[in-house]
Amino acid sequence: MSSRVVQSPSEAGSALKPPIVRVVDLRRSFNGAAVLKDVSIDFPTGRTTVVLGPSGCGKSVLLKHIIGLLKPDSGEVWFGDTRVDRLSESQLAPVRKRFGFLFQHGALFDSMNVADNVEFPLREHSKSNARQRRQRTREVLEMVGLADAVGKMPAELSGGQQKRIALARAIVLEPSVILYDEPTTGLDPIRADVINDLIIKLQRELRVTSIVVTHDLGSAFKIADLLVMLYDGEVIASGTVDAIRASDDPIVTRFLAGDASAAADLGEGA
Repeated sequence: MSSRVVQSPSEAGSALKPPIVRVVDLRRSFNGAAVLKDVSIDFPTGRTTVVLGPSGCGKSVLLKHIIGLLKPDSGEVWFGDTRVDRLSESQLAPVRKRFGFLFQHGALFDSMNVADNVEFPLREHSKSNARQRRQRTREVLEMVGLADAVGKMPAELSGGQQKRIALARAIVLEPSVILYDEPTTGLDPIRADVINDLIIKLQRELRVTSIVVTHDLGSAFKIADLLVMLYDGEVIASGTVDAIRASDDPIVTRFLAGDASAAADLGEGA
């Protein structure tokens, strides 16, 4: 299938900085089934790029390649001038410190309170002392609006609060890039919108690059500077929100309209 690009990221604005993350001709299969097929995407520095598509289309697999948790069958993954897919586990360690990762279900440690969860990356990956770690923990909890939850256990928090604590942990090491894996999954519309607002706030205040994978159209349209749509393991459309909305590609328009037949075309089960 040929790629039906609505508007390339470079066309979306001449003021965009060079990409901080790039994937080039990425291919990956599992048990003989191709999940990513020659996927190439530039992720511009300081912007929010949303990779859109239904569940099971390879969005989370793409994130895992970016951070080096998976190796491609072929193709390249770049972080700045560093080729990530060629690095060993020990070589990946300093690269991964530059990334924050918000997992789909938060992945908080049940046996640790909020402060210990957020402080954990600092203890493992920084040389800061206990006072500095506590101060940084308070700072990021204030950023996500949960400074008063410092002594609570994850089980005492709502789903939305757990996501916000997980987000505080993702930014505690001051990453250059934040990766979000389905950040609004499992949340009601109000709590999902709180997460959307936080993504926008952090991108603006911390000047980070955000890469978000989601099937949530409302979230995608609100937070994205650029949208990329995956179909059958390939990029079929990319561009600004307005450009994607104006697309006359039948797969794109049916997906945006929530047409169930588009889900069938995209390989979704009933």
